[in-house]
Amino acid sequence: QVRLVESGGGLVQPGGSLRLSCAASGMIFSINTMAWYRQAPGKERELVAVITSGGGTNYVDSVKGRFTISRDNAKNTVYLQMNGLKSEDTGVYYCNRAPGRRPWGQGTQVTVSS
Repeated sequence: QVRLVESGGGLVQPGGSLRLSCAASGMIFSINTMAWYRQAPGKERELVAVITSGGGTNYVDSVKGRFTISRDNAKNTVYLQMNGLKSEDTGVYYCNRAPGRRPWGQGTQVTVSS
């Protein structure tokens, strides 16, 4: 059974940085396109960043130049380095395959506030 466990969130001031991690199990991680999603309060979940099995990446326009997605296939882990955080980055961050499908993990809360 697929299991996704996100970690690394927290409270950070505007302009700060966080590094999120997601450990995946129950699937052949290396062949899957993986992604980070986020859900802001009162909004639907949105796709933030994608990384293919070959390492190709893509980002939603609002995070380009600030966020970096990466993966370590030996550890079955995908990362999201977030720099220059803004208040609008606040939300619960989830990792999943792309396109996203059940099951989802519990997510990790990111709060950007002074």
